[in-house]
Amino acid sequence: MAKGSLTNEQKTYAVQALACFDSPGTVAKALRVEFGVEITPQAVEGYDPNKRAGRKLADKWRAIFEETRKAFLEDTSQIGISHRAVRLRTLQRMADRAETMGNMMLAKDLLEQAAKEMGGSYTNRRELTGAGGGPIRQVECPI
Repeated sequence: MAKGSLTNEQKTYAVQALACFDSPGTVAKALRVEFGVEITPQAVEGYDPNKRAGRKLADKWRAIFEETRKAFLEDTSQIGISHRAVRLRTLQRMADRAETMGNMMLAKDLLEQAAKEMGGSYTNRRELTGAGGGPIRQVECPI
């Protein structure tokens, strides 16, 4: 399918998906499922201004790409897995299924991962306290 044969709605979909770091193959498959359009991953690359195939992409589509990429990188709230509750819920379903299947080692590993998630092992947050959890004692340097 030639690049020009997509509708504006389909082009927008492709440009925005690529801006959100979806692979050309993923976008081609999504276009097939969502719109019933057959397009090769190589043709999809033509809608990514960062790829050689997209170097001649019209300014309109470049602007949509850049705006979408910027919004995507600045706002992770729309990505479910970025939220602890979503990750824990998924781990719960996986652990339940592993236990039902009799895969106790996998269930154990998933429970351990959930415990680490709750304990903050997957964050960069650090709390510094003094002895016994109290405030840090400051000592003045005599120099």
